[in-house]
Amino acid sequence: MIMDWLEYENKALESGYEIICGVDEAGRGPLAGPVYAAAVILPKGHIVEGVNDSKKISEKKRDMLFDKIIDECICFNVGIATESEVDKINILQATFLAMRRAVDGLSVKPDMALIDGNKRLGLDIAEQEIIKGDAKSANIAAASIIAKVSRDRYMLEMAEKYPQYQFEKHKGYGTKLHYEMIEKYGVSPIHRKTFLKKFFQK
Repeated sequence: MIMDWLEYENKALESGYEIICGVDEAGRGPLAGPVYAAAVILPKGHIVEGVNDSKKISEKKRDMLFDKIIDECICFNVGIATESEVDKINILQATFLAMRRAVDGLSVKPDMALIDGNKRLGLDIAEQEIIKGDAKSANIAAASIIAKVSRDRYMLEMAEKYPQYQFEKHKGYGTKLHYEMIEKYGVSPIHRKTFLKKFFQK
């Protein structure tokens, strides 16, 4: 069976929507750093060759596709919610905040958002949530790559700022190495307090 990457886009077009964006996030699970989200509007009927759920492709290919998506899309935007916002409003609400910021900052206003997941964002445009949307929709898959690469690049910058944590190796996720570095050096200003309560209570 051939994957129809435009099934949801075409249904939206048939329903009368003109400008469709895909929305996805990266970084809900890490112990450190912001949660990132991206919104992407591809031209009607367009699939960026090679695009797939960002978790299914290599870092090298994601970097290549990042540039390809930017070249071929109508517009894109990245939104973030900081680690302090994660701590203040919880990771789920911070994720929604980052996603809304991604959509709100698009230079072309969409009239329909296809959202990865099972929750709506409360946008002022039509929304459709799609479970595992990053493996089903061309626009969401593109957004997943933009969000993932943008966050990874930020964490590489943080690796230079806080080299003792070796963020370049784990991007802030809760690996054995990362926990060992926290045990050794304590927590940094970019760690999420609510994810590391036992360390902050020391």
